[in-house]
Amino acid sequence: MIDEDQKQRMAQLEDRIEAAKKAQEPKPRADEHYSLANQAWRMVIELVAGLGIGFGIGYGLDSLFGTIPIFLVLFTFLGLAAGVKTMLRSAQEIQDQKLAEEAEKDAKGRSDQGH
Repeated sequence: MIDEDQKQRMAQLEDRIEAAKKAQEPKPRADEHYSLANQAWRMVIELVAGLGIGFGIGYGLDSLFGTIPIFLVLFTFLGLAAGVKTMLRSAQEIQDQKLAEEAEKDAKGRSDQGH
């Protein structure tokens, strides 16, 4: 009788442990898709802003000096280069964040296995 009672209590304990584990599992992030889209839009906006600023400066200098659109072309290309550089910096920042998150998960996983 004692053995049967212990088995029943052990089964109840295992069920409670499983329920607690399921309650603590991280929920899948529904906003992950949107955050990636926001990052992509940020990069597009940085590129377009660089082009726009370069175009504006070039157009302004051509109007000021009354020259052919040499400054417009020159500063548009410089704006493109600046936009690409900023976009690449943002991509590197995003990549560094992802690597840091993965490293943190790995470290946490190793510490959980050790205990």
